[in-house]
Amino acid sequence: MPVNKQSGSRMRVTEVEEFVRNPPPGFSVETLGSGYRVRCNEEKSLVLIDDFQSCGKKFVFHNSLGRKVKMHNLWEYSSTRKSLLSKEIYLLISACKEQSSVSNKKAARELSVVKQYVVCIDGNEPFTKWQLERGMDGTISSVTGESYRVDIDLTEEMESWAAKNLISDDLMKVKPVWRDASFTLKYYSDALFDFPHWLGFSKRIFKLRMT
Repeated sequence: MPVNKQSGSRMRVTEVEEFVRNPPPGFSVETLGSGYRVRCNEEKSLVLIDDFQSCGKKFVFHNSLGRKVKMHNLWEYSSTRKSLLSKEIYLLISACKEQSSVSNKKAARELSVVKQYVVCIDGNEPFTKWQLERGMDGTISSVTGESYRVDIDLTEEMESWAAKNLISDDLMKVKPVWRDASFTLKYYSDALFDFPHWLGFSKRIFKLRMT
């Protein structure tokens, strides 16, 4: 199976191992004794990947903001928004399978990672940029007086991508569950009476479409 596949020109999906072996333009990989350190051109790329373990190796993406981006003032919000709308955004998304428990069928489902992918979307691509702008404008009502959390979700796009690109792959036999197929913007207001946040009403979500 080819390890680097893409959905149109708006989303690129690459297995982690292939990403490390053949990093895309603007990325470099340093091999360490315990894993890899990945660096990127920050002027063109926005990396939202937490440190993680795979195949006994630790992967560290240098200067990554992490999957949950925290902002505490308007300057940080404006800077993050500008980056989202002008750079290629890199995420780590895991394909998992459910593990059933014979001893406890009522236990919460457990997921085991089968494969991990580095997913890239171009925030400056017109259709993607329009969705991000509309999504942020529609979910963020007042960043000056309200804390909020916004999840930008790619789960349906990963399901669509898998259906088109992993038809003959063993992974599709277990109908993968996609983990971390989103990234989060968290804005913390210093307002004294931030009732929507306290009551849990400030959590929002919108989905990105690549086709």
